[in-house]
Amino acid sequence: MRLRFDVRAMLLLATLVFALPAAAQRDAGSTHQKEWPQLVPADDPAEFNEALAAGPELERGRSARALLDDHRKLGVALDALVPQRKGVVDAYIVSVALDSDPVFGREAREAGKVLARRFDGAGRSVVLAGGAGPGGSLTSLTLALARVAEVMDKQQDVLVLYTTSHGAKVGIAYHDGDEGYGILSPARLAAILDELGIRNRLLILSACYSGVFVPAVSSETTALFTAASSERTSFGCMAENDWTFFGDAMINHALRKAQPLEAAGIEARDMISGWEMTGGLTPSNPQVTIGDRVKEWLAPLETRMPSVATAPVGKPATDALKPG
Repeated sequence: MRLRFDVRAMLLLATLVFALPAAAQRDAGSTHQKEWPQLVPADDPAEFNEALAAGPELERGRSARALLDDHRKLGVALDALVPQRKGVVDAYIVSVALDSDPVFGREAREAGKVLARRFDGAGRSVVLAGGAGPGGSLTSLTLALARVAEVMDKQQDVLVLYTTSHGAKVGIAYHDGDEGYGILSPARLAAILDELGIRNRLLILSACYSGVFVPAVSSETTALFTAASSERTSFGCMAENDWTFFGDAMINHALRKAQPLEAAGIEARDMISGWEMTGGLTPSNPQVTIGDRVKEWLAPLETRMPSVATAPVGKPATDALKPG
């Protein structure tokens, strides 16, 4: 997936954002201890990297009415989540498009349906992809995860998170039109999940360089699937597409079938490899890590997996490989 904005320009603008939390903290009786973070490359690379890892987010000129409308949509979606069932391993699904290019919204909305069906997530799923529902952003994702942590049993239940966006070697880097920008770094995602105590998790991350998340979020109770290694791009993110390569293979094909999660990952990887060879593309090298204790929450979910597959929908991602 090609990164479609200038990260350096975004980071320069993002320095303006960090004045706001300090004011909020003073209202609560505390004061800031540091100056604005260094968000453009400078003499101290460590300070720059620390600022990126914190997950900068910027709103620029967004309509006040649009913000209120999205806030209300998010509230409705989060309030609708039903509590976990005692003695049942429940899956809570969050599917988020972290970039406003239409392909990501289409993919996230369908992924929400596929994952909710596969993992018995009716009433326990949230889609953050704009349109009739709330939009995707670092803030809306964080709030959705916090709400899931409130209603789930963190000892037995599982978070199923699907993200689709552009990516960079610093993490998931996204545009929301020309009004929102953000970076979801591996350190930030790990910090959110750890703070909320969400240990059982299936993380499916569709973005260029998404393998950069592997060291930060892998654990013995985490199953992680990424669209690419930390050094490779993935493909199919043109705005007019219905699917990225990874989303089409993993969600639209492999996870629609009554097969184990690991087998689905293998099918998706092989399918993507074939498409890339056909198109003469540099392999994206999707990554898979499955912790030793994943079976404790996965086995109960897979016993309730639908036995009948559903048919793929939308225009195949590989249509982009056909001659015009």
